[in-house]
Amino acid sequence: MDSIILQNIIMLFIGLLAGVLSGMFGIGGGIIIVPALVLILGMTQQTASATSLVALLLPVGILGVLEYYREGRISMDNIWLGLLLAAGLFIGAYFGAKIATHLSGTVLRRAFAVFTGIVALRLWFK
Repeated sequence: MDSIILQNIIMLFIGLLAGVLSGMFGIGGGIIIVPALVLILGMTQQTASATSLVALLLPVGILGVLEYYREGRISMDNIWLGLLLAAGLFIGAYFGAKIATHLSGTVLRRAFAVFTGIVALRLWFK
């Protein structure tokens, strides 16, 4: 499989996962997308942050994206990848909300604690 196609599929999957978890826990870019881009796709922290902002572009990220772009920390390729993440977030948030509304508050809180602990350990030992 072409590496560009694989990368696009991974971006859509990360966006979908971020959307589901966002719908479940009210979280997104900083705790899901940025670590996934660093750990799975090997992006630098700055490029991952900027690409995540593209996904959250309107209205929350546009000024941040413009600054990253002005400073040369993000390319048009990263903007495209951020838009793919946004597509996954759009769909995933719906499914995450559907899941969360069928779980008890205790189960949801504990699932979030486990998830954030795993992410923290992966980033610490990267």
